[in-house]
Amino acid sequence: MLFIDAIVVKVRDGQVRNKPIYVAIGVTVNGERDILGLWAGDGNEGAKFWLQILTELKNRGVADVCIAVCDGLKGLPDAINTVWELTTVQACIIHLIRNTFRYASRKYWDQIARDLRPVYTAATEAEARARFSEFADKWGRPYPAITKLWQNAWSEFVPFLDYDVEIRKIICSTNAIESLNARYRRAVRVRGHFPNEQAALKCLYLTTRSLDPTGKGKARWATRWKPALNAFAVTFEGRIPTR
Repeated sequence: MLFIDAIVVKVRDGQVRNKPIYVAIGVTVNGERDILGLWAGDGNEGAKFWLQILTELKNRGVADVCIAVCDGLKGLPDAINTVWELTTVQACIIHLIRNTFRYASRKYWDQIARDLRPVYTAATEAEARARFSEFADKWGRPYPAITKLWQNAWSEFVPFLDYDVEIRKIICSTNAIESLNARYRRAVRVRGHFPNEQAALKCLYLTTRSLDPTGKGKARWATRWKPALNAFAVTFEGRIPTR
């Protein structure tokens, strides 16, 4: 699996401006999570720059990716499939939910979260569509942007519904990159802005090095990985190395 995302840092380059830092996390067949790199980009997050990064990862030895989890950036699914043709592109459920709240008044967040849960926990796509229709009937009029958000992301959301529950847990409940980004944002927020992009990258690198100094977190993850590995071996038969 591959989790990819970008965070924004403030860099003082003549004037203070936003700069995206691209992050990629890989999960191997042994359940090992590796942060594959940090890349500083220019301007806004873009699929073209992601294509360069993904091509670099393939050249470094990432021969195949079963599932790539990403946000709804336009053109990103095409960039992923250009590098790995067989990869299933999955919209990050947590990103979808978080972006949903951006369009709604805070006092309704709990209700919206409760009404969305039957959509992403549905057993089938047909059931998910039925539950989303009910959600749209209730929330579509006051917040039409929410309905449009989910409709636009639907083709990248629905692969999630075909997976075994163990794979769903890996994609959603234990979304590795969300936890990592939370630590990155905390480190960036404390410092405000950076004198240059090298300083920003160094800060994030040192934050990365401090995440699991004892290795116990890595061991716990590997223990929980076995049920998911069995589900992957069945779902992606012939693509999971047996040794």
